[in-house]
Amino acid sequence: MHVMVLSCCVLVLLLPGLCLSAPTFTPEVTSSPPAEPQGDLKLAIEYLQQFYNLQKEPLGRMKRSGASFISKVKEMQIFFGLNTSGALDFDTLELMRSPRCGVPDVEEYSQIQGTRWDKNVITYSIGTYTRDMPRNTVDSLVDSAFSVWARASSLTFVRSYTRNADIMVHFVTYEHGDLFPFDGPRGTLAHAFGPGLGVGGDTHFDDSEHWTAGDTGFNLFVVAAHEFGHALGLKHSRNPESLMYPSYKSSHPANILSDEDVANIHALYGPVRSRANHVLRHGLSSQHGPWISGSLFPRLMQNKCDPDLTFDAVSTLGDATCFFRGRYLWIKHNEQYDIKEGPITNFMPKIETSIDAAFWVPRRSTAYLIHESTFWTVRGSLVKGKPRALSHFGFPAWVQDVDAAVHIVKTGRTLFFMHDIYWSYNENRRVMDFGYPKYISDDFPGVNTTINAAVHKEGYLYFFIGPEVYKYDYTQKRVVAVEKANSWLGC
Repeated sequence: MHVMVLSCCVLVLLLPGLCLSAPTFTPEVTSSPPAEPQGDLKLAIEYLQQFYNLQKEPLGRMKRSGASFISKVKEMQIFFGLNTSGALDFDTLELMRSPRCGVPDVEEYSQIQGTRWDKNVITYSIGTYTRDMPRNTVDSLVDSAFSVWARASSLTFVRSYTRNADIMVHFVTYEHGDLFPFDGPRGTLAHAFGPGLGVGGDTHFDDSEHWTAGDTGFNLFVVAAHEFGHALGLKHSRNPESLMYPSYKSSHPANILSDEDVANIHALYGPVRSRANHVLRHGLSSQHGPWISGSLFPRLMQNKCDPDLTFDAVSTLGDATCFFRGRYLWIKHNEQYDIKEGPITNFMPKIETSIDAAFWVPRRSTAYLIHESTFWTVRGSLVKGKPRALSHFGFPAWVQDVDAAVHIVKTGRTLFFMHDIYWSYNENRRVMDFGYPKYISDDFPGVNTTINAAVHKEGYLYFFIGPEVYKYDYTQKRVVAVEKANSWLGC
């Protein structure tokens, strides 16, 4: 079978006001006046030959007044929305000096979509890791980047632990065996091959860069989401709002995909498949009133005493504690022994998704239920209004979900946990505290892994980690007990 490989794409950084060397050449940087016109011409010729297919002159030297040269300058200016003068003005030269993608622009944009995988379940594997972050953080950020495309299409991504995955992810440096060597710090950031056999889909990140989960260095989530677009067959966009724009941007809107990105992934793989409500599939109405006993739903009940039971979110809600797992909910009243349970929609018909994190603010008598990049406000047992964007709390745009959240009445803070970092939100001022995110392991000694859920009770923080619960003394900064998660349901 013919191997179909998208031209290697390299995502790069554009920083206003900085003139950094481009990937394939190193312009002279001195404190002397700007480069002489002849130096500008040499820079432009090399740039246009690489990215706009400017043909070399068979005889003599290229002239800036030549018809072919001016034509190619105009092509470049049109692509980037510059003044189409055909002259090497300041803005044009600034872009030519800036780090950028290594794929020709006009050819790259000539077709909106490229090749596609002939399936909708795609495997990926992480072969080599960066030294800049813990492996579990890299795992989570890569998973989140794939989720960007999964949420917008009919695609499903499954992690593999073999070398035979469709998309192999590697952190490498300089020459690494694919004829597209990296160039060290602050040049090309990453590249990906389009769908196909062999290297098709493979995605490489330059480990000479400083990779982070935040706003410093290069945000792995943002870069990976862009590169995986190429690994799925998408090409570059001229639209600066598109995730598939060639230049790296440190800030993105809450919805990281533009309408154009969504339309293009739909063109390749189709839109999100509709998922029938879990309750309706079993022939039950979702219009039951709240707090209905789980005994009415014997076919849907889950084994609350499973020794491996885990929760996605735990929160108090008035005089009850709610335990969320998938689209299922257990409700335990603090003064009663019975536990009500069933699909979340039986209690909160407006919520037809799983809940990733939840917290309760007593002085407002309000709970907040978070799913990916949105949250619901709940008072009593009623969901108020429509879901709102997670960015409401002041998160940077690259944060698209959180693992756990908990409110501490004494401090007036809500803590949001994501991978190995956390934020502190001031509920009184309704702003994120300065200096966050911070590492969880630094401020919570003994908690060195991803937190699935958290709740604050009787002066202690309880961290749900897999099937276990860590009882944490917030004053002494230490874990004082470990128990099974199912013990919270009376097992």
